[in-house]
Amino acid sequence: MEAFTELDAVASPVMRQNIDTDIVIPIHRLRDVAQAELGAYAFEPLRYLPDGSDNPEFPLNKPAYKGAQILVADNNFACGSSREGAVWALMGMGIRCVIAPSFGPIFHNNCFQNGVLPIQLPREDVLAIAAELEGATRPGANSEPRLAINLHDRTVTTPSGRKIEFKVDGIRRESLLKGLNEVELTLTKENEIAAHQAKARAATPWLYQTSLSS
Repeated sequence: MEAFTELDAVASPVMRQNIDTDIVIPIHRLRDVAQAELGAYAFEPLRYLPDGSDNPEFPLNKPAYKGAQILVADNNFACGSSREGAVWALMGMGIRCVIAPSFGPIFHNNCFQNGVLPIQLPREDVLAIAAELEGATRPGANSEPRLAINLHDRTVTTPSGRKIEFKVDGIRRESLLKGLNEVELTLTKENEIAAHQAKARAATPWLYQTSLSS
């Protein structure tokens, strides 16, 4: 898993509520497409027109947001059915961070398991961030639609320079900073685990019998 520490990148608002995982990645794509190729089908129902061409109204297709690595979304992002492929599809199109007022809980957990940072902020802050990003794309704007994410400081810096603090679970933050999933992070404590097991075995050997006497 790739570590996440700091990210200064183009950010795209996709301000539609209740975008479910079947919009993030349609279920039939998970059956027919390899994980490494899912990015081309992320947001397929919104991203493409019926003839397969790019939908010019979809934010991530607009020139100003091309190559975005940060997604700003509205309430209940990635709700619906459980599928880790939703995170894989976002990663396949280059997304490393999603900011929203709320997330589907399984998607939220899957983000941490794959090196994507989900940031939950009050909706008024999310709407203000989206407005700044949209303003930065207007003619004559003196800024770019970029955000700076610092996981060390737990801050988001907007195009105007405003800093917004966010919260993240301590163990999950450590996992992202080190680029380790939960299993890999646990294995870094292997010596402590072995020492505890040895101490417990010595204190209560009857709990560790591996065979019965004849």
